Amino acid sequence: MTTADSTRTSGPEAPGGPAEPRSNDRPGLRTSGDRAAIARARLEKVITHLLILVGVVLSVFPFYWLAVMSTSTTAQIFGYPPRLTFGTSFAENLRNLFSSVDILSALVNTIIVSALCAVLVMFFDSLAAFAFAKYDFPGKNALFVLMIATFLIPGSLSLVPSFILMSKIGWVGTLQALIVPGAANAFGIFLLRQMASSSIPDELVESARIDGAGFFTIYRRIGVPMMRGGLAFLGIFTFITAWNDYVWPLIVLVDPNRQTLQTALQNLNSLYLTDYGMVMAGALVSVLPLIGVFIIGSRHFIANIAAGAIKG
Repeated sequence: MTTADSTRTSGPEAPGGPAEPRSNDRPGLRTSGDRAAIARARLEKVITHLLILVGVVLSVFPFYWLAVMSTSTTAQIFGYPPRLTFGTSFAENLRNLFSSVDILSALVNTIIVSALCAVLVMFFDSLAAFAFAKYDFPGKNALFVLMIATFLIPGSLSLVPSFILMSKIGWVGTLQALIVPGAANAFGIFLLRQMASSSIPDELVESARIDGAGFFTIYRRIGVPMMRGGLAFLGIFTFITAWNDYVWPLIVLVDPNRQTLQTALQNLNSLYLTDYGMVMAGALVSVLPLIGVFIIGSRHFIANIAAGAIKG
């Protein structure tokens, strides 16, 4: 073999010989396209975080502004330019609030009504939803369609018939008139029925039946744990709705000593002069429990969403 042949055979292009690593394959080296892709990904991440930050600021700012106004006087609230820092009149506004209305009694009444409405709605709606989703009975489809049709009826149309009914049974001016009519609703049944249909396997329910479990046993041991996320959302939604309800308590609670928080705060508005600092302090008192309920309930709701995402 000649020297030239030996050189060609031992070169980088010789069959079976070790090829020299190209510059693109060397560790630690990236092409311009890779660097551009990494830069684009970082830019997209920065933009995403900025948009999230803007959304958080826009969501939190109304609560911050409410807190600022609750510590200010009426003149400071309407001053120009508006103040974005806390004032020194919060204690005075609270004293005026407690001296103007029985805010503690109204707060207790609202907590009782909202909590009982949330518990009853979660119980009755989940029972009906579980039955609609996993059991067959005569008239099931017709009843479900009839229930869905109630969405078409505006709630304001039921105010007069509901008041007449409460008057007939002697519940006008009592908290029962707020709790019992709100013990179940079509929205919650529809929501939980859709969740139960997709998240609870029919085989699991059938195996429980074969083992001799009754309806309430299956509902308690299978239905409730599988619908926990929907129940958390429905409980939060119902509690907030009952807490913020104004029209129906204003109509049915004729006793001034039995008022909810929203109707009590309405009494702070005067025909000629309104102390807006006091009104904002009352609004802050009414908002703080809702924030606490949302923080407590959202833990179960978010945990259930995360568990479902992992299973998916």
